[in-house]
Amino acid sequence: MNTSSKITTLDEFYKHASYSVEGGLDALLPNGISKEIGHFNVFDVEDIMKRVRERPFMPYNRRAYYKISLISGRNRAEYADKIIDIEKNALLFASPKVPYNWLPQDWDQSGYFCVFTDDFLIQTKSGVVLDDLPIFKAGGYPVFQLSDEDTTEINAIFKKMYRELSADYAYKYDLLRNYVLELIHYGQKLQPAAALYPTHNASARVTALFIELLERQFPITSSNQKLHLRTAKDYADRLAVHVNHLNKVLKENTGKTTTDIIGNRIVQEAKILLKQTDWNISEIAYCLGFDEVAHFSNFFKKQTALAPLKFRS
Repeated sequence: MNTSSKITTLDEFYKHASYSVEGGLDALLPNGISKEIGHFNVFDVEDIMKRVRERPFMPYNRRAYYKISLISGRNRAEYADKIIDIEKNALLFASPKVPYNWLPQDWDQSGYFCVFTDDFLIQTKSGVVLDDLPIFKAGGYPVFQLSDEDTTEINAIFKKMYRELSADYAYKYDLLRNYVLELIHYGQKLQPAAALYPTHNASARVTALFIELLERQFPITSSNQKLHLRTAKDYADRLAVHVNHLNKVLKENTGKTTTDIIGNRIVQEAKILLKQTDWNISEIAYCLGFDEVAHFSNFFKKQTALAPLKFRS
């Protein structure tokens, strides 16, 4: 059962989800949330599954936010060339930097999930940097099978979150940050799920996730924006596969190497920026991840047989 749809931002999620909720958007947004730095919300999985029967959607399918889920039911989590089957209870951590799919295997689902932006936890005294935490680092498979005892404890934390979110307590968001950190530390003490194995369509999934990661960096809309993933190894590390495996998969599925695909997409964006902006060559080179203008000029000329300025004119 796949209930996914192309929802790319928090605004799109709330707009889409509110169509099927009595009370509309106001019923999904907690009091005072617009006054809070960052964003946080918590949902009941059973309630969400009831709604998707009427209007299918997969909350936060393409993520620009962090997500922690307590899943009770038959599910499947897909990460690059691995899948993790969940038969009973699991704790799942999702980061904007590690693409994955969560696929319920039936409608009998329960649990909770919370979503938040990195801004939300910056407010803590400890100054948490989420991407520095082991649970959110690229290259892992952050799904943890739970014992009944673990499930009871984690369920209690989520229930406190759910209850606190609608309370009038002046410092409730500080309390909610503590609950989020408690879940993160709980997860970091657990062992990862053992049921990892390749699937017959792993090659197609790796290719699709690579393309998603690549396209996620575009379009370039500001001269201060810069590509973070530039090399084949950058993408392989993010997908938790060996760079040689990634290259082999892409060659089989597209006929091109990883470097060729990345280079073609970068030169495509370079042409757009040269024709549609008044940014100088140095600014364009910076945005596209080149430390030196000369390196960008040589790259562009090799790809197009024209120097950047010649192409622009």
